[in-house]
Amino acid sequence: MDEMDIFRRLALAIAIGALVGVERHWRERDEDEGARTAGIRTFTLIGMLGGVAGLLERLLAPAGASPGLVLVGFLVMLTAVIALFQYREGVAENRFSATAVVAAMLTFALGALALVGDMTLASAGGVVLAVILASREFLHQAIKRLRWAELRSALILLALAFVLRPIVPAEPIGPFGGVSPARILAMAIVLAAISFCGYIAVRLFGATRGELLAGTIGGLISSTATTITNARRSRERPAAGALAAGAVSAGGVSLVRTALLVSALLPALADRLLLPLAAGAAVMFAAALLLTRRGGAGEPPAQRPEPGNPFDLLAVFKMALLLVAVAFAARVASEIWGTGGLYAAAALSGLADVDAVTVTVAGMLPTLDARVAAQALGLAVIANMLAKVAYAGLFGTGRFALTLAGASLLALMAAGGAALLR
Repeated sequence: MDEMDIFRRLALAIAIGALVGVERHWRERDEDEGARTAGIRTFTLIGMLGGVAGLLERLLAPAGASPGLVLVGFLVMLTAVIALFQYREGVAENRFSATAVVAAMLTFALGALALVGDMTLASAGGVVLAVILASREFLHQAIKRLRWAELRSALILLALAFVLRPIVPAEPIGPFGGVSPARILAMAIVLAAISFCGYIAVRLFGATRGELLAGTIGGLISSTATTITNARRSRERPAAGALAAGAVSAGGVSLVRTALLVSALLPALADRLLLPLAAGAAVMFAAALLLTRRGGAGEPPAQRPEPGNPFDLLAVFKMALLLVAVAFAARVASEIWGTGGLYAAAALSGLADVDAVTVTVAGMLPTLDARVAAQALGLAVIANMLAKVAYAGLFGTGRFALTLAGASLLALMAAGGAALLR
């Protein structure tokens, strides 16, 4: 480490302390001088202290000193001093908090990390620390508004994603490539995440705008899963128009996503597919906005139902199994009929998702005829849109299914017209 590198690292340690100090000082800016434990100057010095301690640790390491002894010693003394002053301030003001002590410890540690470790990690940690400190009011209000059903569902979702998923076998089981247990769980996590996002969006933005936003977000993950989720929820609450708007918006996002995949993976088919996909997406988005406006006008705020449980875990796994089974059936058809079964495989795959067909066709080019490839993708898109209407009728109310069917029919007509004009 040369002198210039030392100066850069020490400057970063000081900057981290100053950043945290600005937030701490601003929060107690109305206090008289000497009435606060630590402000901008103190935290800037704490960051610098961490940097100097890290530098001493580096310099003493070749001399055979015990590793970490300097850093631990400085940290213990700093913590004791800050805790003492914070205690005296708490007694004087009759309020007690360990935030300032922990913030000082972290500022020191990040300053030391800037000298002895990764500068990028140290700078990112400083920013995160300042953001957390500045978000006190927001976090406190969020905790006050948090309900047990929301907390429980969030914990279940996190457990599925970060505890159960890593230990579930990913190897497929069964013939024709089998079915991966990890894929079933991943689809269940997607479905649960979509439901949870929809629940939070409704809580924050109301039943009408929230469903539109949730549907748009869900379409980025899986429009089919979003449609099934909204269809099931339409039986539990009367706002079928708002839920249908979310499903229609998800369908529009799915068409846009397919167009982007075609542009990236199948540029040879762009002139055949982009215009029809764009026309269909435009109609879906227009229909979703129209449904949102009509839903907002016809559903007074006072009558909007309060959302209940974010997701039903048993229903989520049932829907995940359905989607995985459909994808497996498509793979079986492709294996039995070979290349000649491409259309059948594309249609069957479209019952669950279009992305798999897009990636499969991309892998078959340039040996596959462009016209055949375009027709296979078009068939998958049509099958997917019709399948979502069928799922809507199977899992949702009649009004929900008819609304989605009308929007899908208009989108298909627009896409077909665009294909003829191409």
